[in-house]
Amino acid sequence: MSTSDRAPLGRAVMVVPTYDEADNLAWIVGRLRTAQPDLDVLVVDDNSPDGTGKIAEELAAADDHVSVLHRTEKAGLGAAYKHGFQVALDQGYDVIGEMDADGSHQPEQLHLLLDALREADLVIGSRWVPGGSVVNWPFRRELLSRGGNLYVRVLLGIRVRDATAGFRLFRRSALEAIDLEAVESTGYVFQTDMVVRCLRAGLTVREVPIEFVERVRGDSKMSGQVATESLRRITGWGLRERRERAQQALQGVRRR
Repeated sequence: MSTSDRAPLGRAVMVVPTYDEADNLAWIVGRLRTAQPDLDVLVVDDNSPDGTGKIAEELAAADDHVSVLHRTEKAGLGAAYKHGFQVALDQGYDVIGEMDADGSHQPEQLHLLLDALREADLVIGSRWVPGGSVVNWPFRRELLSRGGNLYVRVLLGIRVRDATAGFRLFRRSALEAIDLEAVESTGYVFQTDMVVRCLRAGLTVREVPIEFVERVRGDSKMSGQVATESLRRITGWGLRERRERAQQALQGVRRR
């Protein structure tokens, strides 16, 4: 689809999942509202015990561009995003984005993603394309992220360099095209799952370089166990896809 064929961006909302982000939420929402005054914010809180949900309610009461979705339990990043995306679709948004609440995704760079979305269906703020960078990451974590994304590219046969990134914008039409209800990933592997589904649906995925800044307040939700589970799921997808391709090739030979 050419640039001239694409619909204007329309109403946009950023979905921000939270769990124990009381130290960060008001700070990041304030930055986001300043950077993009016309954009709405949907906070999806997984019943944070530290009072994050209450802070979100106070922000919403003071600003009609902010709303809150309260979930009853911590059920995984992917589950929170999927719920938030569905609410945003039901509310008629044309652009639905995602970003972390801890400040690692800088709202001041969101304009880069919005500009790129005019020629794409999904835009990813990427750490690992030329011009992208990370700040205050230990070498081991950078190596893990780069290695994990290389593994994803090789195993799944995609070109996206930062398929695990969480700073993104989707067109409404993209989420409708991939059948959001069919997405079963609930953890961090949700990010890779969504990229692959968009590519398999023939949608245009673009990456723009961003500066990713490690959180300075609160605890990271990423752990070795989370990373291992993501790689296990991705390995399963890759092996299944290769098996299906081999079966299709074999059937083609038999028909000759």
